[in-house]
Amino acid sequence: MIFTPAPIDGAFLVDLEPIEDHRGSFARAFCQHEFAEAGLSFEVVQSNLARSTRAGVVRGLHYQRSPADERKFVRCIAGSVFDAIVDMRPDSPTHRRAWWVELDSDERRALLIPAGVAHGYQSLTDGAEILYMTDRVYTPELETGVRFDDPAFGIPWPLPARDLTERDRSWPLLASHPEPR
Repeated sequence: MIFTPAPIDGAFLVDLEPIEDHRGSFARAFCQHEFAEAGLSFEVVQSNLARSTRAGVVRGLHYQRSPADERKFVRCIAGSVFDAIVDMRPDSPTHRRAWWVELDSDERRALLIPAGVAHGYQSLTDGAEILYMTDRVYTPELETGVRFDDPAFGIPWPLPARDLTERDRSWPLLASHPEPR
C-alpha cells in the first residue's frame, strides 16, 4: 500500500500495489501492519456499504462528535464518486479547509479520513458504491454535519445535486456552525 498525505492534516490517499499476471491482479485492500509501518493506527470496528442508484446523489457532509468521533477508510468499489472532506477540528492546522478527490472502482484508490473531519460524496455514475470502514461504532446522537453546498468551502460538485435527505439539506452553514466539543 502506498500512503500519500492529502492537503487536510492527517488525511491520506491510499493506493494499492497490485501484483498482476495473465489472470488479473491481487492487492491488499487493507493491512493493519502496513498502516502501522506508515505510522498510522487504524482498528476496524465497523464496515459499511453505501450504494447510490443514480448519478448526482449527494450524501453528507457528516462527522461524529467526541467521544464517538470516528476515522473512516473509504474506497469506491463500483462506479465512481466525487469525495469531499472538510476539516472541522478547531485545533487543526487545516481547520475548516475543504479538499476533494475522485474515487473510482478502476483505480481503486482509498481515502483515510481523520476523526473530526466532515465527509460527503456525490455519485458520478449510476450504481456507484463505496465501502468504508470506521474505527468507532456509529452513534446517531453524536452525528453532526455541515451543508454540502456551503459557499465557504467552495466545493465544486461536478453534477447537479439530487436525492438529498432532509437531514443533509438542513445542516447549518459554516457561519452559524458551532465548534465541536
